[in-house]
Amino acid sequence: MVTVHQAMGRAIERLRPDVEYEGFIPSGRTGEAGCEAKALGTKERGWQELFGALPVSTAPLGMGVSPSHFFLLQDPAPGESARPCMKPSTKAHLAQGTQDKLQAQRDLLWHRLDKLGTREPPPAPALQEDNQSVSSGVRGATVGAITASPWVPLLPEVQKPLGQQAWYHGAIPRMEVQRLLQASGDFLVRESQGKQEYVLSVLWDAQPRHFILQSADNMYRLEGEAFPTIPLLIDHFLKTKQPITKKSGVVLGKPIIKDKWVLDHEDVLLGERIGGNFGEVFSGRLRCDNTPVAVKSCRETLPPELKARFLQEARILKQYNHPNIVRLIGVCTQKHPIYIVMELVQGGDFLSFLRNEGAQLRVKDLLKMMENAAAGMEYLASKHCIHRDLAARNCLVTEKNALKISDFGMSREQEDGIYASTGGMKQIPVKWTAPEALSHGRYSSESDVWSFGILLWEAFSLGATPYPNMTNHQTREAVEKGMRLSIPDLCPEVVYQLMQKCWEYEPQNRPSFSTIHQELVVILKKQR
Repeated sequence: MVTVHQAMGRAIERLRPDVEYEGFIPSGRTGEAGCEAKALGTKERGWQELFGALPVSTAPLGMGVSPSHFFLLQDPAPGESARPCMKPSTKAHLAQGTQDKLQAQRDLLWHRLDKLGTREPPPAPALQEDNQSVSSGVRGATVGAITASPWVPLLPEVQKPLGQQAWYHGAIPRMEVQRLLQASGDFLVRESQGKQEYVLSVLWDAQPRHFILQSADNMYRLEGEAFPTIPLLIDHFLKTKQPITKKSGVVLGKPIIKDKWVLDHEDVLLGERIGGNFGEVFSGRLRCDNTPVAVKSCRETLPPELKARFLQEARILKQYNHPNIVRLIGVCTQKHPIYIVMELVQGGDFLSFLRNEGAQLRVKDLLKMMENAAAGMEYLASKHCIHRDLAARNCLVTEKNALKISDFGMSREQEDGIYASTGGMKQIPVKWTAPEALSHGRYSSESDVWSFGILLWEAFSLGATPYPNMTNHQTREAVEKGMRLSIPDLCPEVVYQLMQKCWEYEPQNRPSFSTIHQELVVILKKQR
């Protein structure tokens, strides 16, 4: 015990009051304006003065002041135990902090005024009375009050422009209209192809009927009364349930609402041209959030069947969500040219990638990309989607060398997984197409498997053309006689065996995409 007391005594002797409290007052002040200095009572102002004088009064003392001495200066409020919390001393510090804040604001103001060249304040508004303010005319106004903008009623749907009407579908092809109209009375309004006219399309007696909306002197009509806008004309027939023409007897029923995927052309900013088939393909960005996109543009001069095929890709893609399937962002059909907006896959098409970057690729890299393709095709098969044009040129490569299936212009969705084509051979990629599809127009997931075998061959031959130096006709004859592509130089034997399984003549003998995917995963794991 004696030793402890001696140690405490020596500690007190080592205290230097002049240094101990040198920065105490500045560090103890707070920036919170808890109370104003003028609001302090007599006792609080006394504590304020005491704290201001504390460093001076303790400096000449030749004795130490312990923390316990300091807290004895604080007077607890009635009913509270003694503790250093919002006592008069704390209030004094808050008041001092407020004073410092005001001084800093004042110094800043003078500094700004000095920069302007004068300390004279700007002229105030001329008011009739000194006690009047600029907000005096606002009921219940207070200093700093924010007034809301006047209430504006919502515009009725019928008064909105044509482009904002849910039933206006813009420049969609006539064949697409036939797909959208399902029940008697279903209708939509669209822009006529090749003409600056608007057409009302209605399903009636199981047939789509198309009526040109006549325009003269800024008025629109079918028969009888004319209206200043098309929405008012449509609204009239919806409310009255009158036949739109006496001869047809057609009555408007349910409006067909345009797809949620529909974008305005103004929503998309076009960049440079990066390709094209039915039209041109551009890089671009969405105006709203600067997202990079690829924009496919459909030429206005295309025949109706090719325009329908162009939109087929968007109709297929909007249902799918898979990391190895290119993602649809939207379509622009409100006017010509029609756009399909998709994610921008920065690496470009797989065929160009193989030919330009193939020398740097390892077998393991190619296997991984083919595993990606198999995963995407397995997903499509589960959705009963037949691609019909699977090839390296129709796959895209990301910046990280992941592969995505693209170009669904020839794709079809069939409940039974089989599509019978009645068209000619003009648009068919013969060297990638299965024998039964070439001979009988029979497409299925199994015919896509044949094409996947050709895709595998393209990958391991680094973008070579299959059946080189042979015409399409010669290729068909050779395949029918049993000829198959030979093994590429880079191709492992086990991968070539998988190709040969894909090229079985009978569709039912080919492996499913699920099996192909699993086999590639196993091969990839064994590859070093």
